[in-house]
Amino acid sequence: MKEIKAFVRPNQADRVIDALENSPESPGVTVSDVRGYGHPKGGGPAQLTQRTKLEIVVPDVQVESVLDTIIEYAHTGRYGDGKIFVSNVTGAVRIRTGERDEAAVRFPDAE
Repeated sequence: MKEIKAFVRPNQADRVIDALENSPESPGVTVSDVRGYGHPKGGGPAQLTQRTKLEIVVPDVQVESVLDTIIEYAHTGRYGDGKIFVSNVTGAVRIRTGERDEAAVRFPDAE
């Protein structure tokens, strides 16, 4: 399993979420409004900017299609479109039932 964290422009977030929701795999998404700064090109002063963070856990085989969807719907071509990070998920537990790992995460094709 992989966790995908995408930091996108707030005005693009609904487009990305709608596209993910309408995709055949339709992963679950956790959405947070966040603020942060990066290192501006040209070395100017860093300024806090608003972003929307999307957190998604998917099976390894779904990673590329989810990345492609995020890139397609978050892209504006301007500086500050955002970043995506992909990490390994070494475990998961559903608190209510104690189910672990893949059983703790509902993947659409598993139901």
